[in-house]
Amino acid sequence: MSPFRLIATAAAALLLAGSAAFAQAPEKKEVKLGVGGKALLYYLPLTIAERKGFFKEQGLDVEISDFAGGAKSLQGLIGGSLDVVTGAYEHTIRMQAKGQDIRAVLELGRFPGIAVGVAKAKADAYKSPKDLKGMKIGVTAPGSSTNMLVNFLLAKEGLTPQDASFIGVGSAASAVASIRNGQLDAISHLEPVLSMLEQSGDIKIVVDTRTEEGTKALFGGSNPAAVLYAKKDFIDKNPNTVQALTNGLYKALQWIQKSSPEEIAAAVPEEYLLGDKALYVLAVKNSKPTYSITGVISESGMTSTNDMLKQFEPELKDAKVNLADTFDPRFAKKAAEMVK
Repeated sequence: MSPFRLIATAAAALLLAGSAAFAQAPEKKEVKLGVGGKALLYYLPLTIAERKGFFKEQGLDVEISDFAGGAKSLQGLIGGSLDVVTGAYEHTIRMQAKGQDIRAVLELGRFPGIAVGVAKAKADAYKSPKDLKGMKIGVTAPGSSTNMLVNFLLAKEGLTPQDASFIGVGSAASAVASIRNGQLDAISHLEPVLSMLEQSGDIKIVVDTRTEEGTKALFGGSNPAAVLYAKKDFIDKNPNTVQALTNGLYKALQWIQKSSPEEIAAAVPEEYLLGDKALYVLAVKNSKPTYSITGVISESGMTSTNDMLKQFEPELKDAKVNLADTFDPRFAKKAAEMVK
């Protein structure tokens, strides 16, 4: 063999060895993942990872179970029917306070992307969050992030969650119908529901965390939204599987950043458009700033979420939660090195 051929062969071997070190086979190829409201743009990175085959590229067969809200998918994880969840970061803090070692491994949303809208029949009388008292407020599911945001809003006004009635309306079509048929006085929800109801004049947006400005106005800083989370035991036993999941979702985040709202609308299932593609494109445009750029949750974001929860959850007021235990940054940082 010629010297040049030997050099080329050696270089190829080194390259393969380096790749193997960074892309080891998943311990568990068939993964059960839970989500609460997959059609919502809050979880767009999950849909893109699925539709674009990014999980399959990582050697995974991901079975996605879609629930009415994030609280339901959390229950599935705790009960053992799910391996991982894409859900609100705040659930990791609440579970740590209860002695359940649940950890996020990738940030999907850097702003909550949730807005509170008052039904048009009540809009003129609404002056401040105090006026939410006594209202019937629609949320994706009781205990989910849409519910938690209103709880925080009430707490800032000296009110409690018991001062309003919360009604689980699910996602998308059922949420829109609940406002339009007069079942609700207000709604706390996500895109594309928000743009659909706002453009039609069915609601007036009074609190908006789809933007950095709106998020800071409510929380005083950043506030992470959807994450990929799992039990620490699962992470420890299946690090390659967790890395593969993280890689697939991180690639989806990168794809979203580079793609136009029209390209994103073309990539999701037809039923997600709710019969109005142009409106869905608008909703995507409104949502794009909310998606994480690095996949890493900032320390200030963790603190902001913890401070929010302490406002209205009695069991968290005196809880000593080590926030470093709520997020393991290793997988997001490694995904940034691996996924180009």
